[in-house]
Amino acid sequence: MKAITKTNFNFPKQVSVYKGKVRDVYNIDNNVLAMVVSDRISAFDAVLPEGIPYKGQVLNQIAAKFLDATQDIVQNWKISTPDPMVTVGINCEQFPIEMIIRGYLTGSSWRSYKKGSREICGVVIPDGMLEHQRFEKPIITPTTKEDQGHDEDISREEILSLGIISKEDYELLEKYTYELFERGTKIATEKGLILVDTKYEFGKKDGEIYLIDEIHTPDSSRYFYADGYQEKFDKGEQQKQLSKEFVREWLMESGFQGNKGEEIPEMTPEIVNKISQRYIELYEKITGETFIKADSDNLLNRIESNILGYLEK
Repeated sequence: MKAITKTNFNFPKQVSVYKGKVRDVYNIDNNVLAMVVSDRISAFDAVLPEGIPYKGQVLNQIAAKFLDATQDIVQNWKISTPDPMVTVGINCEQFPIEMIIRGYLTGSSWRSYKKGSREICGVVIPDGMLEHQRFEKPIITPTTKEDQGHDEDISREEILSLGIISKEDYELLEKYTYELFERGTKIATEKGLILVDTKYEFGKKDGEIYLIDEIHTPDSSRYFYADGYQEKFDKGEQQKQLSKEFVREWLMESGFQGNKGEEIPEMTPEIVNKISQRYIELYEKITGETFIKADSDNLLNRIESNILGYLEK
């Protein structure tokens, strides 16, 4: 099995390239972006040493499907997907925050709650809640969007008082976030899943707001299986979930949480294959379609050729 962990393309009219933890984004003529979703995987702000075969294809194709399924709520950046691992879209000015919305007390929010915190990003969490318990109403807990290092929690009040985003724009982002989460929840329910939490990123172009980047993928979202949720919750058992959380749990069990001096554990072929299969499982579960593995011979050549073919049109 093959995986792409780096790209180094040079396209006609290419202005710049931004390389994130997972995505390599090529700016073409300051007009469109060609986003290559690599097979890199990150956790605890660290990019792990091995790529995960088909992960990039899974993320890109899930995001494309959900962008198409939500464009009646808010317009989005996607123009085309010329390759299974590539989206070409509108070059927007990104808002410097991520809109995280949580339907359940789990993951990092539960870890903070268990330590005694009763507030996340200015949102008060009631006493007496249990791990994986559903909130009465989904809560929005924004973070800053950092180019390097860890995104930091920030409250609605701080965002507005610091003038990071105008009140008018922020209220629209809140509206879109709730509506997108509601749509994602409905789609997940139809597939026997629970959309637990997720994040959305937005940008602006010519004064209009666009949904950008990925949406409802296992890297940006957490899913539980609906079947057995209540029984496991009543017994205080861990939920069966489809998300990147299982990677974080494996790292924590191996003594790595991204802290100084900790070493990333060895990623054996068995671990890599297991992670790959989990990503494919989520794709098939959330889309209801069989995952078709794209040809992995000469991946870089295939991607470059498909992007060039699109740009020449």
